[in-house]
Amino acid sequence: MTDESWSGWYRDARGSEAVVLTTDGQRLRVRVRGTDFEGDSFDALYPVVDSAPRSAGAGRAGAPLTDCVLEWDLPLPVLVAGTLRHATLGCLLSLRPDVPALHLALHVGGAVYESARAEGDFSAALATVRRALPDDIRLQTCSDCAFSGSFPAPGRALSGTLACFRGAKDAYRGAAAGEGGVPDLWDRRSGTVQEIWSCREFEPGATEGTDADRREAVPWNTPDPARP
Repeated sequence: MTDESWSGWYRDARGSEAVVLTTDGQRLRVRVRGTDFEGDSFDALYPVVDSAPRSAGAGRAGAPLTDCVLEWDLPLPVLVAGTLRHATLGCLLSLRPDVPALHLALHVGGAVYESARAEGDFSAALATVRRALPDDIRLQTCSDCAFSGSFPAPGRALSGTLACFRGAKDAYRGAAAGEGGVPDLWDRRSGTVQEIWSCREFEPGATEGTDADRREAVPWNTPDPARP
């Protein structure tokens, strides 16, 4: 996967500054006040070893980025009546010490489709946006791809909980159609991806009900083969 960068803002009690969020679809990175943070989920961004010393207000040494707000926009492909269009997804994330609060707003065709103001994770926020869309508009993100499966366990991370099966497409299609068990394919997954990512191998997923049934069968606590 090729890195993609999203311009945005970081705010906390000390003030605000422009930042750039970078991801390869799996790993997230951002620099705040001279310190690099990295992680698999937006609520688990930890300082990179040997990164520049952190200024007061950027968090405790070794602790994840918290007590702050991140805001950014990203270009998002959508299918409108089967035709690829370009939309913008506005993301507003409050990284509270207890429970993060996320708000998404999809801007497409002069209209805005929003999630609730304090969603608990990207999967839930995207689901809210998806329900608000007209029937002829479909998101083209990993969360809507035919080859992804989400972790159904409670207490999942804020983001990065989608298992990608792009390396076992035919077998996964069969499992989704009831021809085999998805857990049997678990070791063939290509790793986990961010819900708001979209790659060139995207294919529209099944209808919502079928897709939800398929994903509920996916185990969540097996080590990721794409991680050391």
